[in-house]
Amino acid sequence: MGGANVVVVGSANVDHVVEIDHRPVGGETILGSDLVFTPGGKGANQAVAAGLVGGAVAFLGCVGTDSSGDLLIGSLAGAGVELAGLSRMSAPTGVAIIMLTPDGENSIIVAPGANRSVTPEFVATRAGLLAGAAVVVAQLEIALESVVEAVWHAPQARFVLNAAPARELPDQLLEECDPLIVNESEAAFLLGQESDDGAALARGLLARGARSVVVTLGSAGAWVAESDGEPVHVPAAVVEAVDSTGAGDAFVGALAVRLAEGAGLVEAARFAVQVAGVSVTRRGAQASYPRRDEVPAP
Repeated sequence: MGGANVVVVGSANVDHVVEIDHRPVGGETILGSDLVFTPGGKGANQAVAAGLVGGAVAFLGCVGTDSSGDLLIGSLAGAGVELAGLSRMSAPTGVAIIMLTPDGENSIIVAPGANRSVTPEFVATRAGLLAGAAVVVAQLEIALESVVEAVWHAPQARFVLNAAPARELPDQLLEECDPLIVNESEAAFLLGQESDDGAALARGLLARGARSVVVTLGSAGAWVAESDGEPVHVPAAVVEAVDSTGAGDAFVGALAVRLAEGAGLVEAARFAVQVAGVSVTRRGAQASYPRRDEVPAP
């Protein structure tokens, strides 16, 4: 199965990106740019980001037998990601439709396709891959039951959960998160309260049972909270954003690699914000991710 010490369990999509002047309201038709197809999906994004910054990474997920699947496999392999955990299914490869506005922000609709085949049974057949990992990373574009299954097969690993898109989490899963990575809106959803105080949100999620928490703030950086101290603010890189698509995934993948290398959580987050900072200065998701020698020192 190879020597991967970071295993990413999750989704793989092809992003269909269209640039628009503004987000349409109900009933409105607007003209956009020509459609651009790029490799994406939160799981594949995080695996590619981790591979490019030098991690020994494996990806566990599903794509179709179509040309979109070929595109994703090529991107993962090009980043040095081990593909023993990937399978090709008769279902179409997952698709994300991304509307990008001039401010660099995006709105996304996901059609899961082959990602629905990442079932608990599928994950269980890759138990050997998970058993060798130092860090296991998951997101919520696949079935929650499959994420739980991955944790079950990797009791020795540090479990990193990027709880996006937002959904309720069972206490038993939350208690395995080290860290739980969420943005402000996802944190507020999990706590059932609105707040623009990232430190308070991080403390609240620790109180709910997470072992450690990272609340990402986009251009404002991130709050990192561990059980043995007060939350620490990690400033974002100062850059001119062009496209924020996949920047959060760049952060997660980079952070996982530094954790696997033995870095503390704050140190890992400082590296991760630099990787995310590079990514927003370039177009696309996986196409925007830097290699290790392109990442500024924290």
